[in-house]
Amino acid sequence: MPIASSLIPSRFLTLVAHLIIVINIFWSRENNVLACLPPSYTARQYQSRDTELIVALSVTLGMFLIELLGFFSGVSMFNNTQNLISIGTHASASVALLFFLFEQWSCSTYWWIFAFCSTLPACIEIVLMVAVFGMKKKPL
Repeated sequence: MPIASSLIPSRFLTLVAHLIIVINIFWSRENNVLACLPPSYTARQYQSRDTELIVALSVTLGMFLIELLGFFSGVSMFNNTQNLISIGTHASASVALLFFLFEQWSCSTYWWIFAFCSTLPACIEIVLMVAVFGMKKKPL
């Protein structure tokens, strides 16, 4: 199998791995919220950090929706540049989020992972969608 055609399943698998880890963090976010708080905290502080993490994870799921729509519609499925960027960012995000989950990193760390590993491929996906649907360019 040529390298270009092996990018498509690799992209799908890294995207799904990142998605599964985000869903797991969503379900078990209590420990990560506690890691964001000082040793003595109030219920208001807990609620604030919990809401912050819920918002961050929800926005990440929205970015996944954008990327999956572009991928399954064929807009970017055969674009090797987007495939490589997506594979790199989602593989990096998967590793970083596993550390975030198991090592209970601070909530502010999640925003950095989100910025580099979720926003970048989703923005490129939006640009490709505008190019294909808005300017009627071919997907390749």
